[in-house]
Formats: sequence, C-alpha cells, structure tokens
Amino acid sequence: MAIFADHMISWMVAIPFVGIVLLALVRDQEWIRRITLGTSITEFGLSLILCLNFDFTQQGLQFVERVAWMPTFHIQYAVGVDGISILLVLLTTLLCPLCVLCSWNSITTRVRAFMSLILLVEGAMIVVFTALDLFLFFMLWELTMIPMYFMIILWGGPNRSAAGIKFVLYSLTGSLLLLVGILGLYLEGGHTYDLLVLSQHTYSPTVQFWLFLALFLAFAIKMPMVPFHTWLPDAHSEAPTAGSVILAGILLKMGGYGFLRFCLPMFPDASAMFAPYILWLSVFAIVYGGYMALAQSDLKKLIAYSSVSHMGFVTLGIFVFNSQGIQGAILQMFNHGLTTGALFISVGQLYDRTHSRAIDDYGGLHKPMPRFVTFFFLFSVAAFGLPGTCNFIGEFLVLVGTSSTSFAMVLLSMGGIVLAAAYMLWMLQKVALGEPNTKAAAVLPDLSKRELMTVIPLAILVLWIGLYPSPLMEMMDASVTNLVEHMATISPQMALISSWP
Repeated sequence: MAIFADHMISWMVAIPFVGIVLLALVRDQEWIRRITLGTSITEFGLSLILCLNFDFTQQGLQFVERVAWMPTFHIQYAVGVDGISILLVLLTTLLCPLCVLCSWNSITTRVRAFMSLILLVEGAMIVVFTALDLFLFFMLWELTMIPMYFMIILWGGPNRSAAGIKFVLYSLTGSLLLLVGILGLYLEGGHTYDLLVLSQHTYSPTVQFWLFLALFLAFAIKMPMVPFHTWLPDAHSEAPTAGSVILAGILLKMGGYGFLRFCLPMFPDASAMFAPYILWLSVFAIVYGGYMALAQSDLKKLIAYSSVSHMGFVTLGIFVFNSQGIQGAILQMFNHGLTTGALFISVGQLYDRTHSRAIDDYGGLHKPMPRFVTFFFLFSVAAFGLPGTCNFIGEFLVLVGTSSTSFAMVLLSMGGIVLAAAYMLWMLQKVALGEPNTKAAAVLPDLSKRELMTVIPLAILVLWIGLYPSPLMEMMDASVTNLVEHMATISPQMALISSWP
C-alpha cells in the first residue's frame, strides 16, 4: 500500500498504457469498449484518491517522484502536483470515460484504434500536467498531437484531411517555439531541465523578453488566442464527438497551464511588460468569439467560437497578476471543460440521430426529446454564465481581478457575456422550441440510458460548482497565493502590480 501511495502519479501514468496493451489482446469490439471504459474509470478513481490525500494547506508540490532517466543530459523522470495541476488532472480523468461512453455506438470502424487513442491522450495529458522536467514535458506535449490528428483524419467529417493538416501545422509551429524556449531555459538556467530549479533562477531582461515571447506564442497557439485561433473551428467541426470533447475540454487547457507554470513564475518582468497587450487581446477575443458564434449556422462551429471567447477570460484572469484573477482563470478552465465538453456531447447525440449539425435542421425538440432538451438547456445557460451554474463563478472572479487593472476591460468583457447569452438563447430557441423544421426532427428518440449516464455527471457538477465552489477554491488557493508571492518577490515591477487595490 505504501508503494502505491508513494508512486500514485506513476500509477496514473501507467494505467492508460496498460489498457492499450490489453486492447491489443482482445478482438471483440464490445469487450474493447468495456476495457477502455473500465481503464478510464479506474483512472478517474485514482484521481479522486489523489485529491482526497492532497494537503490543500501546503503551497508546494506533493506526490513528487524523481528518477534519473538520462543523467548525462540532466534529464529526469520527475512528476508532482500542486493545487493548480491537480484540478487539470481531475478534469482529464473525468472527461475521458465520458468520451468512451459517447463513442459507444457512433464509432463502429477501427474501434480498437479509436479507444487506444483515447487512452493514449489521457496518459500523455497526465504527464503534461504533472511533469517537473522540461524534456519530459515537451515529449508528452508532442505526443498529445498524434491521437488528435488521427481522430480527425480517420473518423472525422468530409473535410477532415484539410482540418487535420491545419491542426498539425499550427501544433508543430507551437511545438517548435516551445522547444526553442525550453532550450533557452536549459542554457540560461544552469544546464538543467528541472522546472523547480529553473523557476528560482533570475533571468536578465533581454533573456526574459525572448524566452517569454517564444513560450507565450507556443501556449497562445494551443489556447488558442486570437489571432492564432483559426485552426480551432475547422478541427472541431470535423472531429468526432470524443475528439471535440478532448480538444475543447482538455487540450486547450495546456496553453493556460503553460502560462501559469512557465511564463509567470520564470519571466515576471517580461510578463508585466507584455501584460497590457495580452489583456486587450483577451478582451478582443471575448467579444470577437461571441460575435463570430452569433453568426454561425453549424452547431459545432458555434460552440467552437464560444470556446475562443471563454478562453479569453482565462488569459484575462491570468495576466492581471492577482489571486482573484488567477483563481478565476483556473476555475474557468475547469468549468469550460465541463460545459463545452457537455455541449459537444449533446451535439454528438443529435448528430448520431440525424447526421446533421445544421441548426436549421432541428426545432421543436422539446416534444420528442424532453430529456435531451432539459440537459441541453442547462449546459447552454451555464455556458454564458447564468448565476447558479459553474461558469458564473469563474467569470465573476476574473472580472473582480480585472477591475483592479481596468474597469473599461470589465465593461467590454461583460459585453462578451451579453453576446454569449444572445447566441446560446438563439440556438436554444432554434433547436428546442417552436415546431420541428423537418419530419425527421419530429420523431427523434430521446436519450437512452447510456446517453443519460454520459450527461448526468456533467449536469451535477455544473450545478454543484455553481452553488458550492468552495472545495475547488480551497484546492488551488495556497498554490495561487504562492505563485503571486513568488512573482512579487523576484520582480519589483510585479510587486508594484500585485499591491494595486
């Protein structure tokens, strides 16, 4: 038992890969699905054990494991979690079983390959969010691109090849910039890839400028921030449902995590210098994403552009450099994974019945599909931050944190929330209310038991976090406070910003 507790994260890393090996030994498609579901549920159970044994009063990393991997090059297998990364680990392990469930009947060809890709991306993401060695971080960062690419081009829509290639080109550009930044850190930080050592090192203003720029662009592409967002709508619209859930719910968070783990603690002066431009770009993304979503006639593209707007709140909260804003950004990342993942699952449930994502092909679904409409309504109003739902808490904290920097930014960001309410309510009206636009929409079957099992956990979390966010806030509080204090300690300019009312 002690060995299990001491190597908790390593077990979480290993189990998805063990599941992939088991899938290679099984021929029956039903058993392939069951093994994948059992593996991902086991992974979620371990993440809950990790959370229950995590001491939220400590500021530092916990469950740390270090093993010399390539000593000649100062490379280690080093993992650990703090209050920031543990939430993203929990989100990853929560969404992956739901991806298996929502793909149960929709993926009928190359089932073993598809389920293996889900487990592969889950294992890779666990390492990305826990890695304390930059070489290890980069390797698994790169690995996450492969499952998404194959999900798009093998199980995607009619334009899947173009969307997959565009996704890879953007991802490779970001990866090259990330590699440049990591090599720069290695050379300037004492020839080590150790994240903790590099975070304590003091870098000159010129080094901070160039390394921040390289890493910021890498993470901005992954977020994706405007104007690096154009790959996202195409990838979402062509990806299968599980691919869209993984992409929006998990992979986009790698960018925000990178800002928090690399840019802020290592380059506080450069972060402060670039902050005004990033903040206004974030406000623009919030409004622009909402405006573009309002113009969509495709359900998936509407949700994809809404993600651009929601991730604008994340970067806005991160770069105001105070506890309220950063806590709101982290909570918004977690909540966005829930609500946007739930919306993509709901759209996938419709697509499985009609093979259409066009909003005009629906209407009046409250009659044939009352259970579906109930959940779809909840997820839609949560997406624009209705009080009592999870997104409201994250957006509120971001706006509180932003108010200490610029009240004009707060007002403009609230305009983005108004746009979100407009396009979500318009979508609900077109899809759920009125009379069916086609004969097929009038006789669609309601959600099955399996489909209910997919959306009920997300609905519970949307309401629970919206009404009682305290547990999640306590998880991250000490780590966020430590991050803000660390930036203020090593940067006089950041100390001045952190002292603003």
